[in-house]
Amino acid sequence: MKKILLLGLIATLFLSMNTRQTASIPSIVLKDLDGNSIDTGKLTNDGKPIMICFWATWCSPCKKELNTYAEYYEEWKEETGVKIYAVTIDDQRTVNSVKPYVNSVSWDYDILLDVNKSFSQAMGVNMPPHTFILDGKGEVIWQHVGYNAGDEEEVHEQLLKLKQ
Repeated sequence: MKKILLLGLIATLFLSMNTRQTASIPSIVLKDLDGNSIDTGKLTNDGKPIMICFWATWCSPCKKELNTYAEYYEEWKEETGVKIYAVTIDDQRTVNSVKPYVNSVSWDYDILLDVNKSFSQAMGVNMPPHTFILDGKGEVIWQHVGYNAGDEEEVHEQLLKLKQ
């Protein structure tokens, strides 16, 4: 009987740990490439999904991920209305290379600078690339760390689930 209760308790604990929990993003003021202040807690997209992709200029997988997303971005916007924010965690030493790199690849994303890493730390980002998908209410419903070719298919599936 004790074994059955113990197994039941373990199963309940395991299921509660794997239940998808939503959370809103923290309110941190960052700068965009033009020096404008942006409050992350006020990011909205008219009830449509938002992707927040943490990256850095020194991170090859990050650049591969965002370059791949750029190939699909117009299609994803038409299908789901998604808006992508690419948040760089480049520090004071490398932040000056962000704008030239972004201009060279012609990303159509809003670029935010998290030089002090306050937003990435508040979001629990330990290493880039780290991508979050928010639903139309601004709640995190999915996240993924790292990038491998083909990951964009999972991102697309998650976005389609939010299609209104």
